[in-house]
Amino acid sequence: MVSVDSEYPGTAVARMLAARKRVGDVFSNGGFDGDWKDVRRKLLWCGGLQDLPDAAPGQGYTGHSFNDFNHVDLTCMVEIAADNETDGSVERIVVGNRLGAGIRTASLPELGAGGSWSTCAIGCAAQPDPRDVAHVQFRARIAFKLVWVPADDDAVARLGRDGGVFLLVDDAGKELARGRANGDRLPALEERRANYALVKGSKYARAVDAVVARTTS
Repeated sequence: MVSVDSEYPGTAVARMLAARKRVGDVFSNGGFDGDWKDVRRKLLWCGGLQDLPDAAPGQGYTGHSFNDFNHVDLTCMVEIAADNETDGSVERIVVGNRLGAGIRTASLPELGAGGSWSTCAIGCAAQPDPRDVAHVQFRARIAFKLVWVPADDDAVARLGRDGGVFLLVDDAGKELARGRANGDRLPALEERRANYALVKGSKYARAVDAVVARTTS
């Protein structure tokens, strides 16, 4: 197993691969369908994060993880990279963006060395390389990204009228799993639409676009 990623040296490679294995195991044994509050907990566990909705922001709070359009990149970073800060080069991210303390508090140690966080996806569609928090601030690949099927597409009528159909894709945009979520805690329709808009036209949209194309053909 390659332990260091030469292009993105902040990647905790073994932890990233373990997160993807958990995704595969869950998908093969019951999957990611069901009430969103339960599905979201599965996503956190797969990524090596605790569900800490009552922690203070910046001190391990994960109530936002996968719950909005933006915090959908499960990133596994080496320990030293957890304290990396931004210099303002990541779009719409404040200078600093100190996440190290929260990462150490929320990360599950059994997934392997390093830490995990649900980082901001803004900038992920930049070309030729993503300009999001994972790739720029942490110099790390994502273990997986959650992408909602575009809820304003006619295909949703066939995929699930609530628009709660999502895919999990890896750093190359390859589909790892998919799910159909429901319940009163499902992210708002506007958030799901904005989530797809973030990735539209990029490698991270290809798998979702293929699902929609097959459904409408």
